[in-house]
Amino acid sequence: MINIIRTSSDNPDFIRLVKSLDAELAERDGIEHSFYKQFNQIENLKYCIVAYADIVLAGCGALKEYAPETMEIKRMFTSPSSRNKGIGSKILATLEEWARELSYEKCILETGKKQPEAIRLYEKCGYLQIPNYGQYAGVENSICFEKKLYE
Repeated sequence: MINIIRTSSDNPDFIRLVKSLDAELAERDGIEHSFYKQFNQIENLKYCIVAYADIVLAGCGALKEYAPETMEIKRMFTSPSSRNKGIGSKILATLEEWARELSYEKCILETGKKQPEAIRLYEKCGYLQIPNYGQYAGVENSICFEKKLYE
């Protein structure tokens, strides 16, 4: 059974998962990782999710306001031993539900081209590719997505 809790960035399990995420991204992104790291700080995130497969720590994600009507999905991660079990989709759906409850109209996100599993997840969950936004504009390794929450 997948159990999901809503929390904040102070949660020790969220912090532990983000450290694993950062280690994996550093390996995948190589020297580009330092550029991305500056945009992925977790201090003061109010809307975070931690997922457990039974009692095993399995994944996380977060929301951060990007604009008055837009939430940005951040820090999506599923631990390697918990992948391909629907946990990422469930985390994403829970984040979208939370954004709707907070009256946001859409979610946006950025992922790296070196993360094909993430790209497939977002496309499967109804996200459409958009031009790279904000700090990711013109960044070759980035790919950005958007999903309207009220369609």
